[in-house]
Amino acid sequence: MVSVVGVRFRPAGRIYYFDASGFTLKTGQYVIVETSRGAEAGRVVIAPKQVEASELSEPLKPVIRVATEDDLRQMLAFKAREKESLARCATRVTYHGLPMKLVEAEYSFDGSKLTFYFTAEERVDFRALVRDLAALFRTRIELRQIGARDHAKMLGGIGPCGKTLCCSSWLTEFSVVSIRMAKEQGLPLNPSKISGVCGRLMCCLAYENEQYLEAKRGMPAIGSYVDTPSGPGKVVGVNVPKEAVDVMLESGVTIQITVRELQASRRTIEGDGNGGNGCRSGGGCRCRKSPEQ
Repeated sequence: MVSVVGVRFRPAGRIYYFDASGFTLKTGQYVIVETSRGAEAGRVVIAPKQVEASELSEPLKPVIRVATEDDLRQMLAFKAREKESLARCATRVTYHGLPMKLVEAEYSFDGSKLTFYFTAEERVDFRALVRDLAALFRTRIELRQIGARDHAKMLGGIGPCGKTLCCSSWLTEFSVVSIRMAKEQGLPLNPSKISGVCGRLMCCLAYENEQYLEAKRGMPAIGSYVDTPSGPGKVVGVNVPKEAVDVMLESGVTIQITVRELQASRRTIEGDGNGGNGCRSGGGCRCRKSPEQ
């Protein structure tokens, strides 16, 4: 059995797992762990639990020790120097004329490494800049290029909904978001309406997409023909939140009727305009082909 603990290095950041064998840890504690980039300080967010070694895809890196008060004071001292370091780095970027935009500076807990995050339209040759910064700060320098979404996650802000950005408050990983999700939810395809502060499609488009797809499976499709209490008509719109459809009657008037009402009348009829004929309202309804056939 292996004692596995979940550690987070940044607020709303991804959780990484380490071997905590030999340590008694609680959530909220800071620990020094071994990572691929050297020793780092992180906060325990998932208490240790016993896991079979066979369940691990690869050996976990170990927890080195519990962070001491001196470690925490040292970490806060370097944290206070990050804004100044970012400004000094920006001056050197301008001097070298590099097409990059600095986002954030981050010291390791003991100051042995200073990482600068930046955005750029393309790859940047920053070798000369790294040498310059190493001489200026007298520590190991790392420059890391990030995307637009990571940029927004680091800076934070308020979304169109009026709440703190999901990515900077609780979202740990970015999921795939496509324009098809906006279409499925009947949202306007205006980029300014469905894009976040990062300029990419809003992450929240993916939150309810599966529910929309599931709900639509039980609703008449747009273009199908149905009989309503007001007469036969063609489905011209679907309102998933209201569980209703917009139906254009033969008179040209458009009405909104709930799926429940259609099912209760047992007269929902579907026609795909290509000779197909089927019913989505369940057994017992009276189906016919569309007038266009």
